[in-house]
Amino acid sequence: MTSDLSSSLWHDTCREQVSAPPLSEEVTADLVVIGGGYTGCSAALEAAAMGADVRLIEAGSFGGGGSGRNVGLANAGLWLPPEDINAEIGEAGGRRLSALLATAPDMVYGLIEKYQIACEPVHKGTLHCAHAPSGMKDLERRFAQLTAIGAPVRLLDSEEAQARVGSQRVYGALFDPRAGTIQPLSYARGLARAASAAGARLHCDTPALSATRSGDSWQITTPQGRIRARHMILATNGYALQIEGLQTPDVIPVHYFQATTDPLPDAVLARILPGLEGCWDSALVMSSWRRDQAGRLIIGAMGALDHIGKGIHLNWLRRKLDSLFPDLADTPLRQTWFGRIAMTTEHLPKIQALDGGYACFGYSGRGIGPGTLFGARMAQALVSGDDSCLPVRPVQSHSLPFAGLRQAYYETGATLTHLVKDRV
Repeated sequence: MTSDLSSSLWHDTCREQVSAPPLSEEVTADLVVIGGGYTGCSAALEAAAMGADVRLIEAGSFGGGGSGRNVGLANAGLWLPPEDINAEIGEAGGRRLSALLATAPDMVYGLIEKYQIACEPVHKGTLHCAHAPSGMKDLERRFAQLTAIGAPVRLLDSEEAQARVGSQRVYGALFDPRAGTIQPLSYARGLARAASAAGARLHCDTPALSATRSGDSWQITTPQGRIRARHMILATNGYALQIEGLQTPDVIPVHYFQATTDPLPDAVLARILPGLEGCWDSALVMSSWRRDQAGRLIIGAMGALDHIGKGIHLNWLRRKLDSLFPDLADTPLRQTWFGRIAMTTEHLPKIQALDGGYACFGYSGRGIGPGTLFGARMAQALVSGDDSCLPVRPVQSHSLPFAGLRQAYYETGATLTHLVKDRV
């Protein structure tokens, strides 16, 4: 389970809307895309721009899954540093993937500019903050690997990091000027609007009930309609529903929760993130913080809010905020929400080859840039018939034994950490 999207700040401040009635007839298309998050909307937009006849179906509302519950950090790269990526997929493939993902923020902000997506874009970088003096060792390792491949990152000492964050509780930071922040739900819905304007036909409240391959076409059945399409992209990621006849890829569900303050006074904003960078830290149980356009501070961490540990997570969040920013000790936290991240054991996104299509999954918390890039590249490969543009080589199958147990491991670890951490 995840929180109702309407409980989030992103729902309340979303300025993008898209008209997409449920599918209620039998239709044909060149490409059917299942899932209306970053990946699916980017794929539909790219395929339509290439002249393909596209149908995009979403079981709920566009951006209603992980995309609309995102922190909103548009990063350049993955959670894994470059050499770790190379160790998993080989040096040639790893270097190519890192080079492509380095361009992902520019791609995101380019689409925002081109289609005038109202999503509060701030392209001023991100700060990966050392949560303790020991955290600098990890940041130094990442800095060395990133600069070795030409990334324009900077390693900040504690004095500069504390000035940029406005907190004495960071001990250095890795600054990446390629990255930035967005309003994540607005971006997803803006991509959907852009896809519709490019000619893709969109349908919300239209879950795929069954999917079968017959001859050279996919047959997708929905509650009130049917789609016959030559190609298919499955882009449901961490919010996949059961589809008869189609084995959706296994992922490890990990949850992330957030809360927000009211807009802060100008005097406080002059001290807290004055450069508007988005932040996350080097702790094993990660946390993040950023500002929005109205001057709210949004803070979050790993954990779910649908079980007995909810109070533990929220009490820790209060302590964390007070520890980071003592000026906000009496500032109430308003909306709280959480969402599901789809992880793989390698922390690498996967493309699985289907007969005449692809399934994409496993961004491991880096959905905005990679999702936009992977969606567009899958669409290019299917429409052009040339898969050399894909960011990674497709796998033929994917399974994760004991994914549920792994989910419990992560959630238990987060809950126990938040039970004892940041106490005075």
